[in-house]
Amino acid sequence: MTTTTMPTERRSAAPVSKPAHSGPVKPRWTFAGTATAVGAVILAVLWLVPLLWALDTSLKPEPETTRAPITWLPEAPTGDAYRSVIEQGDLIRWFLNSTVVSVLVTTLTLFVSVLAAYGFSRTKFPGRRVLFGLIIAGILVPPQVLIVPLFQEMTGLGLVDTYWGIVLPQVVAPVMVFVLKKFFDGISRDYEDAARVDGASRWRIVWSVMVPMSRPILVAVGIFTFIGAWNNFLWPFIVTTDPSMMTIPVGLANVQGSYGLRYAQIMASAVLGGLPLLIVYALFQRHVVRGVGDAGIKG
Repeated sequence: MTTTTMPTERRSAAPVSKPAHSGPVKPRWTFAGTATAVGAVILAVLWLVPLLWALDTSLKPEPETTRAPITWLPEAPTGDAYRSVIEQGDLIRWFLNSTVVSVLVTTLTLFVSVLAAYGFSRTKFPGRRVLFGLIIAGILVPPQVLIVPLFQEMTGLGLVDTYWGIVLPQVVAPVMVFVLKKFFDGISRDYEDAARVDGASRWRIVWSVMVPMSRPILVAVGIFTFIGAWNNFLWPFIVTTDPSMMTIPVGLANVQGSYGLRYAQIMASAVLGGLPLLIVYALFQRHVVRGVGDAGIKG
């Protein structure tokens, strides 16, 4: 007896639909996007022109800086202005002083601001609102108003012409406390409750929970504090008389004042003083943008 096998019907596969448009999708330019891009380019040019002019002038011979008509490109580029600025002052020492002062100010400001912001955000104590109101009011007080009492205090403590005399008055930053406090308010308390259930103390919660979660805003606050401390001229000028304790802004200003008005040397001093800040900001630009964005969302 033979067995007949029926042929198996083949099911036709459903046709695969191909995308209507193959290749990269071209961006659609809208009026708002175009206006934003044009505005960004204009602002970038306005920011770059003074920087390029300072660099261009610093590479010119001194007589060429006052020649009319003004020319952009130097006829014979030279580094004499940089050489003169370096030889006339103790530039390496001033860079070291600015680095030490800026790092100390940034570290201590972050430490104090984090503790103060956490205290205002997560603890309740008598007079908390009044004290926080005084901190907000401190943002409105110009730092120049406090120069005389601060100088008298540093003189009484014997801290004139010392690193601590330059650093300590710059550590208290009410605006940084306010920014961090607003950021901490946006962090859920569930993380703290979970850490507290595991037996973590309040000090451990601050440094093991709050600080890691606040890393972007802490980087942004640290960079802004570092830039402010590096550029600070008035207070280091008041509290230092020894040339070996001067920071970059104070030292370069003294060099300019001692040797008259020389435009190439002035621009060379400005380039040398601002170069470290450009490097720092270029390295941490993404962290600054992310920190400011997170602060705006959670604040």
